[in-house]
This record gives sequence, C-alpha cells and structure tokens, in this order.
Amino acid sequence: MAYWDVQAAAEVFAQRLAAVQARIEAAAGRAHRDPADITLLAVTKVFPPPVIRQAYAAGLREFGENYVQEFAAKAPQVRDLTGARFHLIGHLQSNKSNLAAELFDCIQTVDTPKLARRLEFTGRALEVMLEVKLSSETAKSGATPEELPELIAAVRECPNLTLTGLMTMPPWSDDPEAARPCFRRLRELSGRHGLAGLSMGMSHDLEAAIEEGATCVRVGTALFGPRRKT
Repeated sequence: MAYWDVQAAAEVFAQRLAAVQARIEAAAGRAHRDPADITLLAVTKVFPPPVIRQAYAAGLREFGENYVQEFAAKAPQVRDLTGARFHLIGHLQSNKSNLAAELFDCIQTVDTPKLARRLEFTGRALEVMLEVKLSSETAKSGATPEELPELIAAVRECPNLTLTGLMTMPPWSDDPEAARPCFRRLRELSGRHGLAGLSMGMSHDLEAAIEEGATCVRVGTALFGPRRKT
C-alpha cells in the first residue's frame, strides 16, 4: 500500500494519532501540565495534500512544512481547510520571505534581524518564533543565545510580526534523552527573555521535550510513517 493511499490508511492513521496523543498526555501528566497547553504540530513535508486532508479530517489543525517551494505546490489543494494553520519549520532564505509570508501563518525559524525585516516588509501579519542554535553542528541554522537580545529587539520593532517564542532542533540521536539538555537550555532562555512558546521535540523525543516545557511538538514519522519519495 502506498503511503498516500489515504482511504486505505485511515484506520492506521487513527491508531497512530491516538498513540501520539496518549504519549503527550502521559508526558504532560508526569510534568504536572495540562496536555491542552501542548500543540501537536503535524509535520507533512514530503507527504502530498491528501495526507494533510486526512489529518485534518481526524481533527488536526496545525501543520508544519520544511520547504517553501514544496508547500507552494501543495497549498492550492489545502487552502479550503477552514481553521487549518501552516507553520514553516525549515530554514528560510530571506529571498523567499515574500512567498513564505503568503503561504504560512507562522514562521518558526526566524534567525536574523534581516529576515525579520524582510518578513515585516511583506505587510502581512505573521506569528514568528526565533530559531536558536544550541549545538555545534554546522548544518544547523539558528541564532546563538548571545544573539537573541538583538534579534528579539529587531522583531519587536516590526508591528506586523507577533513574537510567540523560541524553537530549536537538537542534534539527531537514537537516544531520546540526548536532546534533554538542549530542551532545558531553551526553556531557560525563554524564561530569561519572557517568551512563553517553546517549539521543541519530535516523534522520538517528544516526552523529554514536554517534560522540559515544550508548548509545541513537531511530529511527522509517528503520525504518517517513514517519509519516502516513491
């Protein structure tokens, strides 16, 4: 069965969604938190529009995409989904800021004052989060903790942008506990700068993220299965 065979996969998806929601509730319980305060962001990169529509039909309303051009091709087929919101969670080049502002409700990966100003100049009201780099990996994007004060100030000078919090992408590890120090560090930075939102944690480590204060977990594989192109 192809992963985009939505009708045939509906029962499987329902089971996966229930399992993810149970994991969120259990982690929130351990942290003495209300699971309603944690947004499940369904990451639909690579998957076609019928998969987004399936998730919407199951009750999900927040969706994450990594690539501007990929979502530009999918957007016309999902724009009729009332109440659906789309987040950009991949790196955004400033020269694609106009298109990104048209497509997305939230940009989670603002990492420079230049990018913030580019988004402001589009004239569209946007939610934004600041991506923070908390590892030495050269492939990772994001502002350093030391750059945050300047970046926060720049975003707050942009009336079209609403700053909701911080996001991070820890180095990959098979051990879900390996990301906990990054999650804890992001929570500390959010407290220092008075930002409530924390986008952190994915399919394999969402429990650690929630226990450390995540308000948004970005889940793809646990909902939709492994990504593949054919």
